[in-house]
Amino acid sequence: MLYKRLSELSGEEKDKLINRGGELADVGETVANIIKDVRKNGDDALRSYTKKFDRADITAIEVSRNEIDEAISSVDASLIRHLEFAAENIRKFHQAQMPEKIWFTEVSPGIELGQKFTPLESVGAYVPGGRASYPSTALMTIVPAKVAGVKKVVMCTPPGPDGKVNPLTLAAARIAGADHVYKIGGVQAVAAMAYGTDSVCSVSKIVGPGNVYVTAAKMQVRDKAEIDFPAGPSEVLIIADDSADAAMAASDIIAQAEHDPNAVSVLVTTSEELADKVHKEVLEQASRAVRSEIVNASLKNAAVLIADSMESCIEFSNDFAAEHLEIMVFDSDLVLNDIDNAGSIFVGNYAPVPVGDYASGTNHVLPTAGYAKIYSGLNILHFLKCSSIQKISKEGLLTLKDPVISIAEEEGLMAHAESIRTRFRN
Repeated sequence: MLYKRLSELSGEEKDKLINRGGELADVGETVANIIKDVRKNGDDALRSYTKKFDRADITAIEVSRNEIDEAISSVDASLIRHLEFAAENIRKFHQAQMPEKIWFTEVSPGIELGQKFTPLESVGAYVPGGRASYPSTALMTIVPAKVAGVKKVVMCTPPGPDGKVNPLTLAAARIAGADHVYKIGGVQAVAAMAYGTDSVCSVSKIVGPGNVYVTAAKMQVRDKAEIDFPAGPSEVLIIADDSADAAMAASDIIAQAEHDPNAVSVLVTTSEELADKVHKEVLEQASRAVRSEIVNASLKNAAVLIADSMESCIEFSNDFAAEHLEIMVFDSDLVLNDIDNAGSIFVGNYAPVPVGDYASGTNHVLPTAGYAKIYSGLNILHFLKCSSIQKISKEGLLTLKDPVISIAEEEGLMAHAESIRTRFRN
């Protein structure tokens, strides 16, 4: 774990922290070949790749209603209640984001302009598997789509070696309202949702996180299905001053580190004393972490940095553009106002990232690797299309007549100008 003053970072060290990701090109050819195979061979290719990558023999690709019923019956009732609690908070937060279905404003007499929001016809939710099951991601991707009014929401998630999907993930899919669930993962799942197979419905948009192969696949299928944004290994940046609790900050670094060996955790603080305490706490907590192998691998990407001022902390944060940003300072509003780039922001000692991962209601599908500079986290607008509307009377058109004719003729589009003149010939 890197531990030093922010001002003393070498160019290479800073570049490693700021310019994360970049592996998409390395896997591009492999991903393209899998997509091509799925397009050509459909379900046969899906079964073949599931055997190769997930070590599972599957016949039926769609999870049956009976399988979901059996899975739910095997889950502890208290876990079901907790999933329902999380789903309700997610539902409330995304309902609050819903725009008016149709709105108008009068820009001048006789000219009303507006917008009409329409839900997408279909959405595919990718829910990762592998090292852990992610029922929370099923909630985060499916619930907002249903709130937006998407008619058909399908979910893809890889099975275990026994050919079955994690029961808790299936329970979450049922609670969230998925219309179809498929036991496939990886590039092949993205390709199937984009182009369709005999078993898998094609969709208009694919959302959800995944590894570098899944992310590359999402980028490559955009000729057929839109996506939310690139999303890779998880990350947290903590801005702290001497009012922060060192054990809490360290626990948040460990929590992030247990996601993935490639996860990135950084603390930047104005307090040298806090930095020293957090550094020691991280090492101590890592030694007793349940997923210690993953945590220790991830901590190779971690850093505890000491800044000369809060302004330097904020500047570094905006350069870093974290997926998750925690603000653990005395005057949090002052810092919050100057944050430009972050996927999701957690304010105060009692707002750790895991609450957003699971149950506060905000979405945990977020841009990583600096993409928060140009993308927003998953929200209700990802599931809506927007059409502009114009209601114009003859009086309103009269005020537009001369500018439109003048500009159209200057562009050489005489028929455009004539379509305006026609309406005033009488």
